[in-house]
Amino acid sequence: MSAPAPAEGERAATLDRVLPRSQTPAHGDEARLVQILLVEDNPADIELTRQALTEGRVANEVHVVGDGEEAMEFLRQQGNHTGAPRPDLVLLDLNLPRKDGRQVLVELKGDEDLCTIPVVVLTTSAVDEDILHAYRQHVNSYIRKPVRLDELIRVVCSIDEYWLGIVALPPRLARPGGQPQA
Repeated sequence: MSAPAPAEGERAATLDRVLPRSQTPAHGDEARLVQILLVEDNPADIELTRQALTEGRVANEVHVVGDGEEAMEFLRQQGNHTGAPRPDLVLLDLNLPRKDGRQVLVELKGDEDLCTIPVVVLTTSAVDEDILHAYRQHVNSYIRKPVRLDELIRVVCSIDEYWLGIVALPPRLARPGGQPQA
């Protein structure tokens, strides 16, 4: 008879002893630093999101752009972002200057080279039309941004745990041609 599985707290404590929180590898890729694109124009939300992701178990690098035009330049490695890494996950606000997040989502999911990148909408909008539009554009998750600071941190930590700790992210594809990249 085998020993019972350790309780969740025991597993977390064991993992913390083996690897520091920010150094735990992502599933399926021991050396890969998870690349996150945060598309957000609110400086306070940017800082809180960065802090919450820093506390997560998976080593990550957060890249921030403040509007939809810059988001598309980053994703397409254009303009000031010619050397930008391909993100493994996009956290997208809907209410952005220059080009709003709804338009970014349409372009991103309509682009054959970018459409496999998971997108999590993180926004204050609770409008049914926004939610329906996002899912019609194949968003992976739609999360309403809480107003309270502690709740926002909890939400971002949940995103980190699910998307960076449980989900198998798609491999990064080289541009163009579709071959995986490091």
